[in-house]
Amino acid sequence: MARWRAVAMSREALSGIGFTSDRTRKRFLDRLMGQGIIEPAVLDAFKQIPRHSFVPDPALISRAYDDIPLPIGHHQTVSQPYIVGLMTQMALRGASRLGRVLEIGTGSGYQTAVLSCLADKVYTIERIGALLDSAKERLGAMGILNIEYHHGDGYLGWPGRGPYDVILLTSAPSQIPFSLLQQLALKGRLVGPVGTKHQQRLVIADRTSDGFKETRGEAVHFVPMLRETV
Repeated sequence: MARWRAVAMSREALSGIGFTSDRTRKRFLDRLMGQGIIEPAVLDAFKQIPRHSFVPDPALISRAYDDIPLPIGHHQTVSQPYIVGLMTQMALRGASRLGRVLEIGTGSGYQTAVLSCLADKVYTIERIGALLDSAKERLGAMGILNIEYHHGDGYLGWPGRGPYDVILLTSAPSQIPFSLLQQLALKGRLVGPVGTKHQQRLVIADRTSDGFKETRGEAVHFVPMLRETV
């Protein structure tokens, strides 16, 4: 079984502002718990993955543990920690571990890294080649080994690697692509934002023997899910 090795992070990956401070670490985790992120496995993943290593602008590293999205270039952001935790907790749904996970939108690789702590295998797709390359380099330097990367159209998913126990979207389509739902395993779950640029909600879609059951959650704001690869 594939395993993650975040403990093998290089000194460079762990250096700088952030989890090098015990007080910062405690405040960060306490805030997440206060917001309802209480699954021990999810909190442990946050302990292991240093968010400051996913913020490319040195001027913003001091804000890495604030509960805000931060720009990563190419009009994309690294999601706020609460949303990363909430979506991961929704995907986990009380289990101690995930099986095969498909992530649509690699971005900086932060959500990817958090998922890697909990999954046997993470398959991640990014339409922007430069972001995918930097995320792959970053996660490789951290010693995380259970990820496969694909430069492509997230709407198509990655059918050659499915079916998936979890599909997680990090950008918002106007509606869930049926091509992604088809790649869910029976009892699999899709989690992600759905809606327009100005009105989105987190959605859970569970695959059952009778079809798909959709549940809508809280309002969120993500970048739109686009098709064009660059």
